[in-house]
Amino acid sequence: MARNRACPLSGRADQRGAEGLDQSATAVAPPGVGADDARLGATGPSDRHNALPPTSDTSPKNWRILLRLAPWLRGQRLLIGFALVAFAASRLLEAAIPLFLREVIDRIDVGNPALAGPVLGIVACVLARLVVVTSARISIRQAGINLVFTLRQNLFDRLQSQGATFFTRHTVGDMMTRAVSDLGLLRRLVSMGTIMVVVMLYATLIGFAAMFYLAPSLAWMVAPPLPFIAWYASRAAKRMNSSSRRTQERLGELTERTQERFGGIRTLQAMAREDAEIVRFQDDNAAYADAFREQARVSSAMTSVMPTLAAIATLTVIGYGGHLVLTEQITKGTFVAFFAYVGMVIAPMRTMGFLVNLVQRAAVAAGRVFEILDLEPEISDRPSGHTPERIRGELAMRNLHFIHPGSGQPALTGVDLSIAPGETIAIMGRVGDGKSTLLALFARMLEPPPDTVLIDGHPVADWPLAQLRREVALVPQDAFLFAQPMQENLSYDDPTRELEPILGAAEAADLESTIAGLPQGVATLIGERGVTLSGGQRQRTTLARGLIRAAPVLLLDDCFASVDTDTEERILGRLLAERAGHTTLMVTHRVSTARRADRILVLEGGRVEGFGHHDDLLRAGGWYAELARTQQDAAIKANAS
Repeated sequence: MARNRACPLSGRADQRGAEGLDQSATAVAPPGVGADDARLGATGPSDRHNALPPTSDTSPKNWRILLRLAPWLRGQRLLIGFALVAFAASRLLEAAIPLFLREVIDRIDVGNPALAGPVLGIVACVLARLVVVTSARISIRQAGINLVFTLRQNLFDRLQSQGATFFTRHTVGDMMTRAVSDLGLLRRLVSMGTIMVVVMLYATLIGFAAMFYLAPSLAWMVAPPLPFIAWYASRAAKRMNSSSRRTQERLGELTERTQERFGGIRTLQAMAREDAEIVRFQDDNAAYADAFREQARVSSAMTSVMPTLAAIATLTVIGYGGHLVLTEQITKGTFVAFFAYVGMVIAPMRTMGFLVNLVQRAAVAAGRVFEILDLEPEISDRPSGHTPERIRGELAMRNLHFIHPGSGQPALTGVDLSIAPGETIAIMGRVGDGKSTLLALFARMLEPPPDTVLIDGHPVADWPLAQLRREVALVPQDAFLFAQPMQENLSYDDPTRELEPILGAAEAADLESTIAGLPQGVATLIGERGVTLSGGQRQRTTLARGLIRAAPVLLLDDCFASVDTDTEERILGRLLAERAGHTTLMVTHRVSTARRADRILVLEGGRVEGFGHHDDLLRAGGWYAELARTQQDAAIKANAS
C-alpha cells in the first residue's frame, strides 16, 4: 500500500519539491540507491508490474485466496494427513464415551452391578484420546510453523528482488507488518483454524449420526438452528473481511511511524519536536485503535450470537428430552448420552464466531502476503550471447533519455558520454540534476532503456547481476550501516575477509583513528544505522566498505558531503593513488575535489552542460565557472578571517 500521509522524518520524495530531491532517499531507499532515485513515482514501464493494489474494501473471494495456500502446504502433507486422521480418531473415541456412559447409567438404574466393563471403556477412551489429540495438535502446529517459515523466506527473497521504485512507493512498516503480523495470522489459521474446522466437521457428522441413532425425534429438534447459523456466519464474514483489512493497514502505518520516530530520535530531539511527535503518534495510534474497535464490534456480535443459538438448542433438548424420559420413550442413560452428543456438536458452534473472525483476518493477511509474492523482480538477469569476463571499466551512455516512473519529468535527457578504463570522473550539478540517477543506471539499480547504458561495450542488462554488483561498487550518499561490529560493516560483502585488507581500506578512508578510539576496535558494535558514529565517520565507513572490494568500477555518490575539507584532501589523495588504473566516478559539490579528476562531467537539468578538464570548463563559462569563482571567493574570505 502506498503511503498517503506525510511524515516529518521520512524524507519521501513525494513530500518534497525538486529542490530537495538529491537528499531525499535516505529513509526508504535500500543501501546502494542514490538520492535522485527518490523521485520514483507510481507508474511507468518498470512500475506496472510491481505496484501493490490500492486500499480497497473489495477483495477476491476468501476461499480463492486461502486456496492459494494449498501449493505451499504440499510439503506438509504427511503432517496434515496424520493430524486429520488423528483428529478423526479422537472424535470417534470421544463419541464412544457417551455410549459407555449410557450403559453405566442404565445398569445402575436397573440395579445391575456389572459396571467394570463400561467404566474401563471410558477410561481407555479418555487416555487414548489424550495421546491422539496431543499428537494431532503437535503435527498441525508444526505444519503451520513450517508454512510460515517458507512463506516468510520467499517474501524476503521477493522483496530483495525489488528495486528503488518499489521501496520509494511502499513503506518499510507496511512490509514489516506483512512479514510478521500477517504471516502470524496464517500460522494461526493453519494450526488453530484447521483444528477448529476439523473438530467442528467431525463433531457435527459423528455427533448427529449418534443422536439420530439414539433418538431420531429428539435429533430433529437440534437441527433447525443450523441453517440460520450458516447464514449469519456468511453475513458477518463480509463485514469482518473489510474491517480486518483496515486494521492490518492501520497497523502497517503505525509500525512505519514508530520505526521512523525511533530511527530519527536524534533529529527529533535536536529540533525539540518531542511534543509535536507525541501528538502525531497519538493520531496514528488512535487510527489503529479505531480500526481495531470496529473489528472488535463485528467480532463480538458474532461471538455473542453463536452461544445464544447453542443455548436455545440445549434448552430444547432438555425440555423435549425430559418429556421423552418421563414418558419412558427413552431411557435415562440414552438421555444423558444424547445430551453429551449435543454438547459435542454445540461446543464447536460456540467458537464459530472466533473461527469466522480468524478465517477473515487470515484471508486478508494471505491476500496481503500474496500481493508481495506475486510481484515480478524489477531487475533480473537477461539471456545474452555475451560471455562475461572481468569488467575492464569502459563506461558509456548513448543518447540516454530516462524518466523516473510516475514523475513525468525527465531525469536525464540526451546524455552521450564515453569514459575510458582507468579514468577518474567528477560529476557536478545542482540538486536534482540527475547525478545519483546516472550512477544508479551504471550500477543497474535502475533499469535503463535498452542499449543506452554500456559497460565494456555491452549493454548493462547483458551483464549477470551477481558480477555487476561485485565489480561495480556503488557507495551511496546515504551512509547506511548495520547494527553489527565495525569489522562486519566494513567487510559486509565478504564476512570471511582477513583483517589486513579491512584495516587497509579503513586507513585509505582516514578511519584508522576512529577505529582506534572505539572501545573494542573493529569488534565494537556501532549501533543501529551507526548511531554511535558521527555523520562524517559513517560516510567514511561506507567509503571504506566500497574501497575494500577493489572493484574495477567505483561509483561514489557525494561521499564527502559530511567530511571536512582537510580530511577530504587526505582521503582523495589516497583514493586516487589506490584507484590508479581503475575507473572511478564521484559526485561532488566541491570544485577543489572535482579539479583533481581526469575530467569533469557537468549536468544541468538532466543534460550534459560540459564534459572536460577543469581549465577547459572555466574557459567555457557557464554554471561550473560561476561555481568555481564563488567557491574560490569564499575560500579567500575564510582564509582572510
